[in-house]
Amino acid sequence: MISTLLVANRGEIACRVLRTCGELGIRTVAVHSDADEGALHTRVADAAVRLPGATPAETYLRGDLIVKAAVAAGADAVHPGYGFLSENAGFARAVLDAGLFWIGPPPGAIEAMASKTRAKELLGIRPLRDVTEADLPVLVKAAAGGGGRGMRVVRRLADLDGELASARAEAASAFGDGEVFAEPYVEGGRHVEVQVLADTHGTVWTLGTRDCSLQRRHQKVVEEAPAPGLSGELEQELRELAVRAARAVDYTGAGTVEFLVAGDRAHFLEMNTRLQVEHPVTEAVFGVDLVALQIRVAEGHALDADPPRGRGHAIEARLYAEDPARDWAPQTGTLHRLAVPDGVRLDTGYADGDTIGVHYDPMLAKVVAHAPTRAEALRKLAGALERAAVHGPVTNRDLLVRSLRHREFTGGRADTGFYDRHLAELTRPAPDPHAPLAAALADAHGRSRFGGWRNVPSQPQVKRYLWAGEEHEVRYRHTRAGLAADADGVRVVHADACRVVLEVDGVRRKFDVARYGDQVYVNGSALTVLPRSPDPAAQRAPGSLLAPMPGTVVRVADGLAVGAAVRAGEPLLWLEAMKMEHKISAPVTGTLSALHAVPGRQVEVGALLAVVEAHREDQ
Repeated sequence: MISTLLVANRGEIACRVLRTCGELGIRTVAVHSDADEGALHTRVADAAVRLPGATPAETYLRGDLIVKAAVAAGADAVHPGYGFLSENAGFARAVLDAGLFWIGPPPGAIEAMASKTRAKELLGIRPLRDVTEADLPVLVKAAAGGGGRGMRVVRRLADLDGELASARAEAASAFGDGEVFAEPYVEGGRHVEVQVLADTHGTVWTLGTRDCSLQRRHQKVVEEAPAPGLSGELEQELRELAVRAARAVDYTGAGTVEFLVAGDRAHFLEMNTRLQVEHPVTEAVFGVDLVALQIRVAEGHALDADPPRGRGHAIEARLYAEDPARDWAPQTGTLHRLAVPDGVRLDTGYADGDTIGVHYDPMLAKVVAHAPTRAEALRKLAGALERAAVHGPVTNRDLLVRSLRHREFTGGRADTGFYDRHLAELTRPAPDPHAPLAAALADAHGRSRFGGWRNVPSQPQVKRYLWAGEEHEVRYRHTRAGLAADADGVRVVHADACRVVLEVDGVRRKFDVARYGDQVYVNGSALTVLPRSPDPAAQRAPGSLLAPMPGTVVRVADGLAVGAAVRAGEPLLWLEAMKMEHKISAPVTGTLSALHAVPGRQVEVGALLAVVEAHREDQ
């Protein structure tokens, strides 16, 4: 029996595993990089061990140090979570060689499925060897990893070499293996997967299907179980293929077999030999704890002959600290508050007051809703996200709410190109016109208690806010009766520092307000308090390229130098942030007049990278 378990991971998945261990009475050990010294998973675990590393991201890839930490802390088991070393056969072997329980499949099974190219060959599927015009479009993928890293869609043969180089660099950074391959890209396909669970006694369960088609940059954003709209024949085929893949490598533990579905045809993608990020939707539908079952299988217990029956529908949304309207740019800063209404599941690796850094994936949390039907689950999750308090960096929360209510998605017709088609409409600002007034009245509440009203006519008070990329100015007055809005049809019913109630054309509306420095959060809106007059020193020259996020300059375009002619949209340099490459392009057609970006340079958000002087006709 396992008594003490070390989680060889961080963040949300570490906290998720630690929670189940606590319920089972298993003592826990966390590991952490220097950047994660005060992270939530280190605070939740019974013990924590620091891992030295050249960089924070590389720390969790040091399997030798993790095994030493497990032995030193008295752990008798290791759970890898997902990402990092979770699908590294050498690490699994090292854990077993140290006499510890490995909460995962046998090293041989990991090895067999570790390379997507070898996995396809194992199932009799031949990957592309030489790409020609006839094969386009193709998808370039990292052979040794997932999560969208090292993945590119190539539609022109002339772009292939450049995209291969970029994919190799990203794959090597994320997985320590730069091998990539190409496969046909199926337009309009759906990403469907099957959860498998196998024991050491020959039993293989399939726990339904999941649909993970809503993706950005080939990373999943919304997942649900079961996958909607599959015929009974196709679902049966997917389950049989999943069992076949598991039995082909003598699999044990939890794993996922992934497919691209187009019409009634299924194309095998890969087998992930680990727990998936989206596993909570399967847990909700089947009423199981997959982490607890992983531990039971590792201890040698047998599964029941038949898996449990599914019930209802579950949908998960990944809440990311990123700005979808700015090419999904990751965001950093303090997460002041994260809270969701009762009735939904929240899995997170952050607590109020924690800092979102630059070193890791920007996922803040997963929010999961379960209901008797898909329509009810969609409504429940969208409503919970809309009412959630998310105070801190910019997130994709509004995008998630709109996605869950989009007709194409509610109709079960969404595919992996959903955001390619709809991102502009889903990120179009839809500001609440009364949010700035509510922010101003909440801020003025304290002053109104200290003589704000005067028995003489006076000018209204004025407040300015930056909101949805635009400046908003609001006016209000201190009166004998209290605060009053300087706007037709609006009456102030109540105002304090945290809650404002306005009656607008006879309808009362409530606004919850929270302020942290110059940031104000009003219901779901985030506003920035502006000074009374703009600061001229804050202005930048036209054509300035500013770093959209903190990160490291990894490369600049070949031959790029001051004086070079550039075209609008032409890639000039690449930043690496949170293990992903982000392309920085010329804002206008013109001449490069300044270049401050040097490979290896670390930059903060807003740092000046380059300046392009527009040609006269583009000004």
